[in-house]
Amino acid sequence: MATNKDLLENWEKKSGDRQKEYKKFLRRARKQDVLKALPELHEEAFATIDCLQCANCCKHYSPRFTPPDIKRISRFLGMKEGAFKEKYLRTDEDEDFVLQTKPCPFLQVDNACSIYEVRPRDCANFPYTHNDFMLKRQPLALKNSTFCPITYFVIEKLIEKKI
Repeated sequence: MATNKDLLENWEKKSGDRQKEYKKFLRRARKQDVLKALPELHEEAFATIDCLQCANCCKHYSPRFTPPDIKRISRFLGMKEGAFKEKYLRTDEDEDFVLQTKPCPFLQVDNACSIYEVRPRDCANFPYTHNDFMLKRQPLALKNSTFCPITYFVIEKLIEKKI
């Protein structure tokens, strides 16, 4: 069994190489066993990996901004909702509000978030390794494993457990 350090070495390449295996695993995994294992693996991943060393999610992708997110963040920034949307957001092909630019304009030099206390719900829940997201939205979980070391770590650990 590999150590966590060994597991994370060259994780991006390994994840890319193992996408077909991940897809097959997620399709066949026993749902109840996966759901039972996720909370512990989620905690282990966050204890092992420091998101502030990575921030790939903030650098390359945008969360969805729901109306409550927009209201909360606008208020926090002292802006009107319309001004906030005009300055920071656009509507994507799914009619969701997403960021106009990458990296996220709220990402600071140290990879911390300047609106962390009021960040979008998508950000607060990312990388969704604590619930049934990986089973319900498998294509997105697979994509996440290519840029998020926590998602990669959790999938690898699930496979290691032979669930």
